Amino acid sequence: MGFLYNHRYFFANKFQHYCKWLPDGAYLRLLFRIKMGCWPHLRNPQTFNEKLQWLKLHDHRPIYTTMVDKLKVKEYVANAIGAEYVVPTIASWRTAEEIDWEALPQRFVLKCTHDSGGLVICTDKSSLDKKAASEKLHQCLQNDFYKAAREWPYKDVERRIIAEEYIESPDGDLKDYKFFCFDGKVRALFVASDRNTPGEETKFDFFDADYNHLPFTNGHPNAAQIPARPHNFELMKQLAARLSKGIPEVRIDLYEVGNRVLFGEMTFFHHSGLEPFTPEEWDYTFGSWVNLDLAKGGM
Repeated sequence: MGFLYNHRYFFANKFQHYCKWLPDGAYLRLLFRIKMGCWPHLRNPQTFNEKLQWLKLHDHRPIYTTMVDKLKVKEYVANAIGAEYVVPTIASWRTAEEIDWEALPQRFVLKCTHDSGGLVICTDKSSLDKKAASEKLHQCLQNDFYKAAREWPYKDVERRIIAEEYIESPDGDLKDYKFFCFDGKVRALFVASDRNTPGEETKFDFFDADYNHLPFTNGHPNAAQIPARPHNFELMKQLAARLSKGIPEVRIDLYEVGNRVLFGEMTFFHHSGLEPFTPEEWDYTFGSWVNLDLAKGGM
């Protein structure tokens, strides 16, 4: 199983590097075949992963570009649910060379507005390798996240670097609560843990809307100990529901820091719709929650 997964991962990387010239429809069908081991049914999609590919191709509302822009989304969220749920921005720049390191506090987080995963987390500015951080951010600015898996909302995001306040939980493991929302209704969530634990793989634990642990995996193993229900769980669900109203499918990512709830990001394509569920029946369960007629009506 591991060999087959690595084999597909290798060919997917090659395909994404050399076949960016393909039109979106052909590109996504071939990438899905390589990553998932089968062809997607895009005329009548049934699974969650298939429906995400359909949405990439057909649901192109301009507001989605604002929602995935890691800077512009903050104003959107502040207007929708309140500025108290937004992590403050310290500064922004168009290039890594413009970063004013002296003006930054001792602890902060740097990220690009259009990218995914390219973080620089600084807990002590005096020991930060600023050259390495600048090189990483410079490379991230070159990334075309849209091209990799044709996630349309990222296509026209303005590329900038932002510095945010550093946030942490009392236990040192800042958990990410990621709510799967369907037109304002929270159906499920997962908790990401061990993301910054040296030598540990990130863990994903899935739950239903009542925080009952669900018996499947998707992308990462479960944690050895089931993550505890957050204290502000009901508030989190309310906020996620408000932010997702009118959208066929979106993941609202939130943090709990002490008694505070903070917005993380909006994700339209969980694992880009290219990660199997084990067991597979959960791919169909999640897919049943996506109403594609809502996307057609909003076009």
